Amino acid sequence: MTDLAATLRILEPYPGIYAYYDGRIPGKRLHSPERNWLDDGAYSLGIASYAIVSGNEALVYDTHISLDHAHAIRRHLEGLGVSRIRVVLSHWHTDHIAGNAVFAYCEIIANRQTAQAMADNAAVLAAKTPSIDPVVMPNSLFNERLVLDVGKRKVELLQFDIHSADGTVLFLPDIGVLLAGDTLEDTVTYISEPEHTLRHIEELDRLAGLPARHILPNHGSEKRISGGGYAPDLIQANRSYLMRLMETIDDPDLDKTSLADFVASDVMHGSISYFEPYERVHRDNIAALRNRK
Repeated sequence: MTDLAATLRILEPYPGIYAYYDGRIPGKRLHSPERNWLDDGAYSLGIASYAIVSGNEALVYDTHISLDHAHAIRRHLEGLGVSRIRVVLSHWHTDHIAGNAVFAYCEIIANRQTAQAMADNAAVLAAKTPSIDPVVMPNSLFNERLVLDVGKRKVELLQFDIHSADGTVLFLPDIGVLLAGDTLEDTVTYISEPEHTLRHIEELDRLAGLPARHILPNHGSEKRISGGGYAPDLIQANRSYLMRLMETIDDPDLDKTSLADFVASDVMHGSISYFEPYERVHRDNIAALRNRK
């Protein structure tokens, strides 16, 4: 049987913070040649989930894109001597909860909106390709903000309506590191709830108010994540992209502009890096905004 996690790379951008990174391998697909969420929504774009480790405790941030990936994460943590694992879900989408069953006997933490979205969309998730069935639900819920002690580390869980109404980010105040889930991406954010785009822009302004010095997104460059992540201007780059899209969405010439040209200034500035597979995300974003009414 094929191990779906065979290409998983384990990075350590900061002491005790591990990124479980997979994808961005030219020509490589895990599930099928046909378009599907695992290959096209996650693997081709590059995806990381994270673990914060202190002593014998670990906080896992998202359970990755398959049970194989989740098993690999668990083996790595147990190899480090971890005996207590808790999980935080960034939001309800497939590539963040697919490995939940491997952590079913752990505390799985989510905000109440994430739990509700998972329950409401259980049939949708089961019908996905590949299927997530059964959906293993969170068993510990919070609203808006929760502070956890992970060994000697303090971690803040904060709720934001960006990309998805139920987003949860993690902030480590001692080192100024923000684990951003899908609230931020490199090259550009994926618009999953186009009718709420203006709200997402407002929430990006609120996110920018955090005293974050380094940002680790779930979708981004392996090199930049392994090197300590992105600067805070990643937030402004994602915000500017959404603003420019909203301002030009009715321009018939928008379809003639490549993503490379659309975000050239932010790439030149170094806020983001250009990755060609995001051209498809950009086209999907345009279609989503045009069909939002």
